[in-house]
Formats: sequence, structure tokens, C-alpha cells
Amino acid sequence: MSLDPGVRALLERPNFVHVATVLPDGGPHVVAVWAGLLGDDRVAFFTQPGSRKARNLSRDPRVAMSVVDHDEPYRTARLRAHVVETREGDAALEVMDVFSAAHTGQPFPVRSGILFVCEVDSAAYSELPFQRATS
Repeated sequence: MSLDPGVRALLERPNFVHVATVLPDGGPHVVAVWAGLLGDDRVAFFTQPGSRKARNLSRDPRVAMSVVDHDEPYRTARLRAHVVETREGDAALEVMDVFSAAHTGQPFPVRSGILFVCEVDSAAYSELPFQRATS
């Protein structure tokens, strides 16, 4: 699937992505992560193998994501996707170092984990005509 330019722009910037997975009882589990584009149309994020989201994804590869622009929170994207690949070791850390550098200017400090690579099934971008209130 070719991503909308607005969705792509949000994923190319250091924005937090809320990732929702499916719990064993069918309920949602949501957590904010660093995520980004891998290639032209796949989205990747990193976690520890024993985390709740990793355990959920090993059972059910479906994921929903919400992205909010850090600078302009009325720009958002919604994605539905499924995991098509996992990476560990240096292959995972190579990607996470890029994401970490975008967020912190430093390599990723946790040197183990698993990278989930997702193929997007559907995505939408919206920009509401509001301005953030200043105090």
C-alpha cells in the first residue's frame, strides 16, 4: 500500500506512535513507542521479547497505530497493519539507532530486543482546523 504523504511525513519525524495489540482475552493493549518507516511503506518499532506487546504479537500479528505530530497535535494519522517480519541483534539495533538518533541524538541505549516490521493494511491522515491554546 502506498502511504498518504501526510501519514508518511508524520512517520518520518520523531513523533510518538501509540501501538495497540490484542490481549489474550480480545481486549486492547496500547503503549507509546518510537516507530518509523522502514523502506517506502513498512512501519517498524522495537520492544523487548518478554513485553506484553511482543507476547500479544506472537499470538496475533494485527496492530493498530495512532501518530500525533509533536509540534502540531491536530495533525494525526491512524494505521492498521500486521507484522510481516521480526529482526533481532544487529539488524534490529541498526534500525533502532536511527530512530533513537532522531528522538535523542544518541544511539539506542538498550542493546537487545526485537524489531517488529509491519505491512500497512490501511491508513488515514487528518489535520483539524484548530490551534493549540497558549497559556
